[in-house]
Amino acid sequence: MSIYKRLVAALLLSVMAVSVQAETIRIAIGHQSMCTDTYTAGIVVKELKLLEKHLPTTGKYKNAKYDISWSDYSSGGPITNQMMANRLNFGVMGDYPLIVNGANFQKTDSIRTKYIAGTGYNLKGSGNAIVVPVASDIYQLEDLVGREVSVPVGSAAWGMLLKAMQDAEISSSQYVLKNQSPAVGAANIAAGRIDAHADFCPWSELMEFRGTARKIYDGSETGIPYLHGVVVRQDFLDKYPEVAVAFVKAIHEAGEWIREDPMRAVEKMEGWTGVEKEVLYIYFSEGGHLTLEPSIKDKWVDALKFNHGVLAKEMDIAPLDFDEWITEEYLIQAYKELGIDYLKLKESIVDPVEANVGRPMEIWHSRDGISTYETFPEFLSAIASFQDTGAKLNASYVYDKETGLKLFGKTAFFVKNSEGFTTFLRKPEADAYAAKTEGVVMDLNGAIETQRELLASVD
Repeated sequence: MSIYKRLVAALLLSVMAVSVQAETIRIAIGHQSMCTDTYTAGIVVKELKLLEKHLPTTGKYKNAKYDISWSDYSSGGPITNQMMANRLNFGVMGDYPLIVNGANFQKTDSIRTKYIAGTGYNLKGSGNAIVVPVASDIYQLEDLVGREVSVPVGSAAWGMLLKAMQDAEISSSQYVLKNQSPAVGAANIAAGRIDAHADFCPWSELMEFRGTARKIYDGSETGIPYLHGVVVRQDFLDKYPEVAVAFVKAIHEAGEWIREDPMRAVEKMEGWTGVEKEVLYIYFSEGGHLTLEPSIKDKWVDALKFNHGVLAKEMDIAPLDFDEWITEEYLIQAYKELGIDYLKLKESIVDPVEANVGRPMEIWHSRDGISTYETFPEFLSAIASFQDTGAKLNASYVYDKETGLKLFGKTAFFVKNSEGFTTFLRKPEADAYAAKTEGVVMDLNGAIETQRELLASVD
């Protein structure tokens, strides 16, 4: 080969190398701004530009350009559809949609997804719930026989509803199931056009806060952990594994940002999502519903396998090879680069029943913010005092004796007996405890008046 030809060949190779290094990498992410358990892989990462912060810029990525797009969906099902069409390569969704995603991809001849990380969890299953209109005469699942129940079909709440009805031995022929999006279901509950609605976080608390609904069933009653996570198309992972590692780092940092200052976080997230900060506080504050941590624990894998069995009883879902689908490769590498012990993180599990014992009650004053109270007399007396002065209170928070869950004070059931007050999420548990301890069941206003009378009797 002549010197001239060699120079031309070398020049062509050089141009090709530069063009490869300068390629634009498309990162298309499907998330849910109205699902709190996706926030640390969704809206927080998006708004704080945490993915951009961690994306690789050396080696083969030295001259790479990134085209990042975020698409917002009302539930997980549509995200899977867009991933199948190769319009998205990352998807953030709940446990049951994750399972459907993995199974649907494994049905194909060639394309696959991998479950690479979690976002957050509640060990007992809280996050999903079934609500009824405030004035409804329905208080337990058995009361739903012959009624109309709506749910976003394909969502985590749909899976929870199927599991709850299976446990209660209520067949699908004994109630009318309607497919309604979260917003439509919430509107129908507010207008009394549906008997009950099942939904994922934070819709039930949103309806409680707005005064349109109350819970009759919490996902914690399933006893199965409530999980959300991230799936990625395999073809993207094979080509850009370092981008997936960067995404895991962004999830971790999002969780740290929320923990650093929950009040700042919920105020910011209210602006980003439209969900009231008082509702977000139930999830993201200390003692809140969510543990923000992306490791894939053995218990999570067991829960996902169990959930697949729930779906198999109700629909024609494809088998799912969990060993092929789930990978910790990107988590392990991300935490290695962050200098954090991943295995130690994986072994830790927060149980709200234990973690929230003795946590103080809280009152959110519209001007002065959050105040804490160690005892019910202090808590109830403070509300009474605020009421007397006409102060505006945003919310108050107590804890459910059975599950350890943080509750709005105004929706909790208070039991007063000789030992004082105890609070419950559901009326049946409150009634049973009152009967056992010779107590009386009342709402927050009743508890406040009872406390007033106690103070007056002392005076």
